[in-house]
Amino acid sequence: MLLAITLAGCAPTSILTPQGAIAAANRTILLNALTIMLAIVVPTILATLAFAWWFRAGNTRARFRPDFVYSGRIEMIVWSIPILVILFLGGVIWAGSHDLDPGRPLPSRVRPLEVQVVSLDWKWLFIYPGQGVASVNALVVPVGLPARFRLTSASVMNSFFVPQLGSQIYTMNGMETNLNLVADRATRMYGQSAHFSGDGFSDMNFVVTAVPVAQFNAWASRARQKGQVLDARGYTWLARQSQDVRPYTYRAVQPGLFDAIVAQRLQPAPGPQQGRGGDPHVSPGTAGTR
Repeated sequence: MLLAITLAGCAPTSILTPQGAIAAANRTILLNALTIMLAIVVPTILATLAFAWWFRAGNTRARFRPDFVYSGRIEMIVWSIPILVILFLGGVIWAGSHDLDPGRPLPSRVRPLEVQVVSLDWKWLFIYPGQGVASVNALVVPVGLPARFRLTSASVMNSFFVPQLGSQIYTMNGMETNLNLVADRATRMYGQSAHFSGDGFSDMNFVVTAVPVAQFNAWASRARQKGQVLDARGYTWLARQSQDVRPYTYRAVQPGLFDAIVAQRLQPAPGPQQGRGGDPHVSPGTAGTR
């Protein structure tokens, strides 16, 4: 019953229900580490209960040795088991950190999809340079095609995390980080900010939709038919603080915009301490209208 209650907290959007190869490997590391730690935790709990029962006041067979000082056999057991646990955990972590290096390209015969990610206050911008479009708070990726994410932040440090796809990685202003992920099946997933970044943090999440390649191409084609153009002026407006932003797309993106954000050729956003303001759905030239 206790196990069932504990597992009730494992939502279908958690890391325990992976939808990609990286997430599956992350789950394996998590379960391996849990097994190794239980190998010492469970015997310790059982030994504690056994010692408490055997050396109870009413057990006349228990030996009372007030002058006991040292036992080489006990010392060997006490020290060898934790050392073995540390060695096993260290081995799992070392192998995983190399095999699942976020910047390491995934093996594939086709060119990966490049997605440029910018964390803003408090929303996510996804730029598809190969398709010439962009989206806010909505990430669409093709099934089976590796996605190479280039990530940065418009203001404060943040963290990009799609639990069912895999590794979490930080975004930092004036810096670029890289992450390679792949979705194994068509599905909808939950993405989020995993680092507190101010008042709008709780609403800083997005929907990840994994679709077949043909549907992804159709989505990009539809995105090019409507919406605004994301240029330096539009980005400056988008970077203003806003909360609970509905997903939408841009029909075109100024070339080199992401690199300009990373190199800070575009002014960094003020950050949460400066107060809120702005609605990214309203362009500077159409203020007050939808």
